Amino acid sequence: MAKATCFFFCPRHNNRSLHQLSDNTSVQPSTLSPSEEYKQRQKARESKVAHFEKLHRRIGNLRLLIVVAALIVSWLSVYRDAFSPWWLLAFLALFIAIAIVHAKVLRNRSCAERAVGFYRDGFARIEDRWMVDRSLDSDQFRIGQTDVHPSLYAADLDIFGRGSLFELLTLARTRIGQGTLARWLLAPAPVAELLERHAAIIELRGRLDLREDIAILGEDIKAGIHPEALIRWAEAPAQLPYRWLRWVSLLLAIAAVIGVIIWAKLGTKSLFFAIILVESIVIASVRKETAAILSTADHALEDLQLLSSLLARIEREHFESPRLQSLKGELSSHHLPAFKAISRLRTIVEYIRSLDNPFMRALNIPLLYTVQVACAAEAWRASHGTAVHSWLRATGEFEALLSLSAYSYEHPNDPFPEFVEGPPCFIAEQIGHPLLPATQCVRNDIDICGETNVVLVSGSNMSGKSTLLRAVGINTVLAMAGAPVRARYLQLTPLPIGASILINDSLQEGSSRFYAEIARLRQICDLAEHQPPVLFLLDELLQGTNSKDRLIGAQGVVRSLLGSGAIGLISTHDLALTHMDVQLSRHLRNVHFQDTIADGKMSFDFKLHDGVVTKSNGIELMRLIGLNV
Repeated sequence: MAKATCFFFCPRHNNRSLHQLSDNTSVQPSTLSPSEEYKQRQKARESKVAHFEKLHRRIGNLRLLIVVAALIVSWLSVYRDAFSPWWLLAFLALFIAIAIVHAKVLRNRSCAERAVGFYRDGFARIEDRWMVDRSLDSDQFRIGQTDVHPSLYAADLDIFGRGSLFELLTLARTRIGQGTLARWLLAPAPVAELLERHAAIIELRGRLDLREDIAILGEDIKAGIHPEALIRWAEAPAQLPYRWLRWVSLLLAIAAVIGVIIWAKLGTKSLFFAIILVESIVIASVRKETAAILSTADHALEDLQLLSSLLARIEREHFESPRLQSLKGELSSHHLPAFKAISRLRTIVEYIRSLDNPFMRALNIPLLYTVQVACAAEAWRASHGTAVHSWLRATGEFEALLSLSAYSYEHPNDPFPEFVEGPPCFIAEQIGHPLLPATQCVRNDIDICGETNVVLVSGSNMSGKSTLLRAVGINTVLAMAGAPVRARYLQLTPLPIGASILINDSLQEGSSRFYAEIARLRQICDLAEHQPPVLFLLDELLQGTNSKDRLIGAQGVVRSLLGSGAIGLISTHDLALTHMDVQLSRHLRNVHFQDTIADGKMSFDFKLHDGVVTKSNGIELMRLIGLNV
C-alpha cells in the first residue's frame, strides 16, 4: 500500500498544505505563466529529492553502524560476558524503528521524484517536446469502442498512436481514465454535456496540487486496475445464501466454544464433537463456493486498493461545478465514501489472508472461519458491489476531465469553442494544428457556413492542403470532446466527422487504394444519411482514377453529401474539380495554397488564398531532385 498512498506522506512545497487545500472552495490563480509555474515547482521538488537522498544516505549509514554495534555487543556478551544478551533487543528495536523511518524517507523521495517527472513532462508539452519525452502505448484504442467507427477519422487525424492527440492530452493514471478519454475523442457528445465539461475543466484548470497528487500515485496504478474483471466480480450473482448461513455459522461457532468449556469443566466431550461433525458437514458442503469467494475477493481488493488512494484524494477536494459535484457524489455507496467502503473490504481480506497462519487453520472448523469470512465478503458485495461500476465510471470521467484541464492550463490562449444551433456551420479564425510545434504552426481562417457548404482546396505538393484538413478535423474532435481548440475563435454546430485522408491499399485484403477510398466514401455517405449533419474531409478526392471519371465521381459524391446536409473540405491536384456543375458551384468556395521557387529552392508560406491555384510545382520538383524531364 505504500506505493498506492504515497501522496499522504509527501510534504507540500507551496503555501497551502494538502489538508488546507481540500477545505478551500476555490484555488487562487497564480500570477506566473504555466511554464514559469512548472519550472518553479520542478526546482522545488528537485530540492526535495536531494534532501531525501541525503537523509537516505545518512539513515543507511546509521543502520550499518547499528548492525556493527550489535555484532560487537553480541561478541562481548558471548565471549567476554560483558553485557547481558537482553541488550540485543534494544538494538533490534532501534533498528526496526529506524527502518520504519527509512521506509518513509524512501517513499517521500519516490513521491518527489515522480513530482519532478510530472512537471518535467508538463514543461515538455508546453515546449512541444512531448513526442520525444513521452512514451505511451495508445494503439489499444485504435479499434472501435463506440457507435461511431474510429476508422472514419481516427487514423486520418492521428487521434491515437505515436505522437497523437491522445498522447498529448492524457494524464490518466488508470486504464479507466484512458479509456474514457479515448471514447470522448471517438464520439461527439451532446452540447449540454460539452458545456458541463467546459465548466468542470475551468474549475480544475488551476488545481495543480490536485493533478500533482494524483500523478505521484504509485506506479502500480497504471496497469494494476482491470475494470472489466472488477465489474464482473462486483455484479456477479451471490454464490452463498450468506444471510442465513452467516447466522448459522456464527451460532455453531458459539456452540463449539461452549462445547469446549463444558468439556473442560465437566469432562463431557460428546457435545463438542457433535458440533464439530455438523460444522465439518457445513464446511464440506460449501467448500467449493467459499474457496472461490475468498480467492476472487483477494484479487478484487488488489484492484480496489490501487483505486482507493485516488478516490480518497478526490473525496477531500471541494467542487462547485455541477458535473464535478455529481461525479464526487457517485464515489460513495449507501452514503459511505468509496474509499471507506474499500477499507472495509480490506479488513475482510486481511481475515482471509490470516488463514495462512497455521494457528488460524487449526481453528477453521470449530469457528467455521472460512464460511464466516466468505459470508462477510458476500455481504460486502451485496452492499457495495452495484456501486463499483459507478465508482469506475466516475473515476474515469474525472481523470479525463483532469487531462483536459491540464491541456487547457498549459495552452491558455486556446479558447473553448462556441456551439450554435441552426444549419451546419464551421467558422474558425486563426485555426492551427495542435500537434505541430507553435513555431511551425501556420494558422488560417476557414468559413463553411450559409451558402458555402464545401471548401475546395487546390495547391501544389507539400503546400499544406492535407495539414489544413487535418487541422479542421482534429480541432473538431477537440471541440466535440469538450476541450479547448487551437484557434483564436471557433464557432460550429455539433458535427460528427467522416474523413478520407490516410487511405492505403491492402495486400492482405487484395484491395487497391482506389477501392479502399471509394469504400470509405461509401461509409461517409452512410454516416451523413444516418447522423446528419456531418463534417467531411476528403484529401485528393478520387486521385486513383482518370480525370473524366474523377470529375463525374466527385460531383456525384459531393451532391450526395450535400443532399444529406453535410459540409466539408476537399483537397485536390486536379483543377478540373474546381469547375463543378452550376448546381454545385454555388455551394462551393475555391481556395488555394501557393509556393515559390527561387535559386533552385522551393518555399511555402502555408497561407490560404481565395480562388483556384494558378500553377503546379510537379515538374519543378522532379527537376529539383535531378530527374531529366
